[in-house]
Amino acid sequence: MLNENKELKTYYSVAEVAEMFNVASSLLRYWESMFPSINPQKAGRGIRQYSKDDIEEVRLVYHYVKEKGMIIEGARNAIDRLKNGETNLAEVNHRIEAIDRLKVVRDELQRIGRELQELSS
Repeated sequence: MLNENKELKTYYSVAEVAEMFNVASSLLRYWESMFPSINPQKAGRGIRQYSKDDIEEVRLVYHYVKEKGMIIEGARNAIDRLKNGETNLAEVNHRIEAIDRLKVVRDELQRIGRELQELSS
């Protein structure tokens, strides 16, 4: 999920986090209002600075809302169950990583399909 050259950073801008998840910055700001666990620090002039913990929270919200199609309330309940130990975090992380790998495979297959189509034209 995180770009290797960004692993050394302590904080990430809202634009960087939005790019990581391919969502709009405004969606991240909305999620902040709906999920108190996403709480980036505010620098001068209100500039948001996301920590790695904030990014992990965004990752969970993204998984439940975008990948699983849950509504906000459902995602909030699922995250609460994780934090209360009712759901296994390792299993959820494993599923998220599997989805990420499948997306890479899908993108590669789509690229190969386009190349094959160009060759047959």
